[in-house]
Amino acid sequence: MQDPEPMLKQRLQQKLLQKLSPQQIQIIKLLEIPTIQLEQRIKKELEENPVLEEGFDDGDDPYTATDEMNAQDSPTEGEQENDQPDEQEEFSIDDYLEDDDIPDYRLNLRNTSPDDEKKEEIPFSVGSTFHDYLMSQVGLQEFSDKEKQLAQYIVGNIDEDGYLRRDIENIVDDLAFTQNISTTEEELTRILKVIQEFDPPGVGARDLQECLLLQIERKDHENPAVVLAHKILRDHFNEFTKKHYKKIQDRLNVSEKELKAAIEEILKLNPKPGSSFSDPMNKPVQHIVPDFILEIDEGRLNLSLNSRNVPDLRINRHYAEMLKAYNESKKKPSKEERDTITFVKQKLDSAKWFIDAIKQRQNTLLLTMQAIIDFQKEFFLTGDETKLKPMILKDIAEKTGLDVSTISRVANSKYIQTPYGIYPLKYFFSEGLQTDSGEEVSTREIKAILQELINNEDKHHPLTDEKLTEILQKKGYQIARRTVAKYREQLNIPVARLRKEL
Repeated sequence: MQDPEPMLKQRLQQKLLQKLSPQQIQIIKLLEIPTIQLEQRIKKELEENPVLEEGFDDGDDPYTATDEMNAQDSPTEGEQENDQPDEQEEFSIDDYLEDDDIPDYRLNLRNTSPDDEKKEEIPFSVGSTFHDYLMSQVGLQEFSDKEKQLAQYIVGNIDEDGYLRRDIENIVDDLAFTQNISTTEEELTRILKVIQEFDPPGVGARDLQECLLLQIERKDHENPAVVLAHKILRDHFNEFTKKHYKKIQDRLNVSEKELKAAIEEILKLNPKPGSSFSDPMNKPVQHIVPDFILEIDEGRLNLSLNSRNVPDLRINRHYAEMLKAYNESKKKPSKEERDTITFVKQKLDSAKWFIDAIKQRQNTLLLTMQAIIDFQKEFFLTGDETKLKPMILKDIAEKTGLDVSTISRVANSKYIQTPYGIYPLKYFFSEGLQTDSGEEVSTREIKAILQELINNEDKHHPLTDEKLTEILQKKGYQIARRTVAKYREQLNIPVARLRKEL
């Protein structure tokens, strides 16, 4: 017996859904980006929306209208029959004309001076790249045509640090399959030896040990320290990298003074020879534009937004005048005119939403940053890291009444300029740790003390993690050894053995 076919059923169901409007999404996206990207975002909007433009008028607004801008308020008899109720327009021309005044978000400190306008771009010459420099040295060698091709291929595989990180065996295979050139490992090794004599010293090395040896071999070998340094790099490189100086001293039967002189010669070498030949044009430069500017005036903290790169925005008066003329006209508009008015309306709404989003962004940023300053007032007055209090996103969310996710977006990729330097907003957020007295202190304070202890330690006998833990516990900080190790790693400080010096 076959199963009966399932019956189709209809039923009503209520669902409560939370959806973001396009305006809310726009505000969220603008809130996330820093000032340096906001300028690009505004430029993009100016290009896409002809109704939006830069600048503001200083004079009185000659265009005033009190009538509500609704195409269906006074329809003609023919329009009543053809147009649908859902085509009613929901805006007033006053909403757009009044935006010709200076926007509120621009009424902040303008960090410009006459000198900024006089700055001119300084021309500079473009130099050759690191690989161009190596290729020019290939041309100076007495290579055959085949050897020149091989040398150029090897140079092409050298990275920006100056290392040849590919195996000779693999290069032989690559030449056979991609270049149809038959060669041997011996021939490539011989050509590589020639390349390793190029400038800068150490170029073409296959590992750090070979790189340092290539450089030390060009030093004056009549200097005993250079000779000893060459022996250390050649025969005791592993012990040197682990700073087992006592083992090296015993095996080479040298004094501590002689070993120290040799190590000083090694420390003069460049572990990345390619970095010594760099073109400023190819250097990645990260520009930081602070979003906030904090100034101290007689003990008062004055916060302002850095809006020097944010242009003034307003509604284009030509389009507002067009709508005003349409509102006053009693002539029945054609279909093309109605389409034009609809297009202008959409662009006007989009422009107004964008300006409102910018205003809301600036207000939210100021509200959040002011709450952070109030919370960390002692730090902002003194610049002392030990004055930082434990602070998490939830603390600022409670003070501002905003959501934690909003605070997170504000803190992301934002910077503040203070009299003590430029700080990312995330710098001020840290977890807390209790002392013996029950006082809660910031982990930032513990890291500052940890950094100071290591900076002032005896480099002949650096402090181990266990010893650092004991010192911090004596100071009243209840902290475990593994936590000290974690903070040390976050500060990019190596273990005690690697901090040892002669």
